Amino acid sequence: MSFSKKKIIIVGPAFPLRGGIANFNEALCRALNKSGYDCKIISFSFQYPKILFPGKTQFDTGKGPDDIVIETKINSVNLFNWLKVANYIKQQLPELVIFRYWLPFMAPCLGTIAKRIKKGTNIKTIAITDNVIPHENRTGDEALTRYFVKQMDGFIAMSKSVMNDLSEFTANDKKVFLPHPIYDIFGDMVEKQKALKHLKLLENDKYILFFGFIRRYKGLDLLLEAMADERIKELGVKLIVAGEYYEDAKPYEEIIKKHKLEKSVILRTNYIPAEEVKYYFSACDMVVQPYRRATQSGVTQIAYHFEKPMLVTNVGGLPEIVPHNLVGYVSEINPNSIANFIVEFYVHHREEVFIAHISKEKERFSWSAFVQGMEGLAASLEVETNNY
Repeated sequence: MSFSKKKIIIVGPAFPLRGGIANFNEALCRALNKSGYDCKIISFSFQYPKILFPGKTQFDTGKGPDDIVIETKINSVNLFNWLKVANYIKQQLPELVIFRYWLPFMAPCLGTIAKRIKKGTNIKTIAITDNVIPHENRTGDEALTRYFVKQMDGFIAMSKSVMNDLSEFTANDKKVFLPHPIYDIFGDMVEKQKALKHLKLLENDKYILFFGFIRRYKGLDLLLEAMADERIKELGVKLIVAGEYYEDAKPYEEIIKKHKLEKSVILRTNYIPAEEVKYYFSACDMVVQPYRRATQSGVTQIAYHFEKPMLVTNVGGLPEIVPHNLVGYVSEINPNSIANFIVEFYVHHREEVFIAHISKEKERFSWSAFVQGMEGLAASLEVETNNY
């Protein structure tokens, strides 16, 4: 069965909301339209109550995309709005609705919209499940996820660990593993010296990059402890931390002070606008993700786009994306292991070797491959008209 020239609606965050999921939805919409579909995004007019959002703002201040349609309609806490949005989607007569699921808080909203649009229709629903078990668990998460999952006809997981997690919530075998595609939305690589100059950094130093919002599960504290290793200090390696604190900054500042890292850690802890991302990735020698927990990560796919070696920890789907000793390193989740690989990278001059492999390895993460995988899943779905 083909969905060519048929309508597809993506339900999830998009501009002016900011963040990796919004970026992904916009890129997916663009890829689907490029493949011949009529796709648009229905996003949130109200996403999180302030108490649930740890950052400074949920909104991007840059220029939004002008090549895709984004409609901001969903209020995540208003039942009457959910029903109204569902009725609107039904009126659009889509063949397929793709739901992004990343947090149990969204389950009542997204699950109810899905349930409503399926009533009396043959509309197919697919969930792209970033997480089905959240990084930070709360009471009631399991019940909320089960409610959402029940409304879906098929599932896409971007890591094998999420595929395994899905089996705890559904016996539905209509699910596929499709790796997170490369983020190519932040522009082209900038010559390293030009990027360093733009960021007002010394042009002859060595730099590794921690990128993205800061929460405990992302392990910045482990990386800071690794930076205290005397071998790294002797090599003159500096760490750029580029991303907003989503929790108390004090524990990280205390590690920096304890180990006297003030001159070797560069803190750029405000939100990094999209137009600045290319400079941070172009300026560094290696991207480091010292996560304690993970499913998949958009940061690795930004690194692939800019052809930067990576150091990740052995958690979730990260080792699936970063082959050890080919495009980077897979470390154990402790400062000593992380430090050992940083030292190995510089002492043995591994940057050029890794970059050569990255240019080949990244071919398996194309958006066209993701769309083809989604097409195969959608074609396999058999949905009867639901009148209940």
